[in-house]
Amino acid sequence: MRNTDAIIFVIDSCKEDRIEEAKLELFNISKYRGAVKIPILILANKQDLPGALSVRNIEAQLGLDQLWPEAPIYCQATCGITGEGLEEGMDKLHEFILQRRNFDKCQGLRRVTSKHDVRPAKIKWKVKRSNSYLF
Repeated sequence: MRNTDAIIFVIDSCKEDRIEEAKLELFNISKYRGAVKIPILILANKQDLPGALSVRNIEAQLGLDQLWPEAPIYCQATCGITGEGLEEGMDKLHEFILQRRNFDKCQGLRRVTSKHDVRPAKIKWKVKRSNSYLF
């Protein structure tokens, strides 16, 4: 989980029987020390199909409040075929990442000890892409 900016978690909205399995996977991810404040985007896919669970129902069944009380979480209804909802979800995730980076950046500033000492601490931003997937 080091150097992770965000987590994107895709759920099949039509398979209510697999929501418990998804909840278990989210719980396993939440056990990592660094995952406490990582922004999470949950894509509730297949919303175009009849019988798809609503976003509110998915949020309730996953128990997101208990898993990550401190992390910003956003659940977005999507359709992978048409792309509907993906842009809105990515925009929200981008907003969360910027908020977290600004917070981390403010935490990295040194305390000013005199009026002549106003140099911020050196902050290096490093983006590392991960190719790991959980199946």
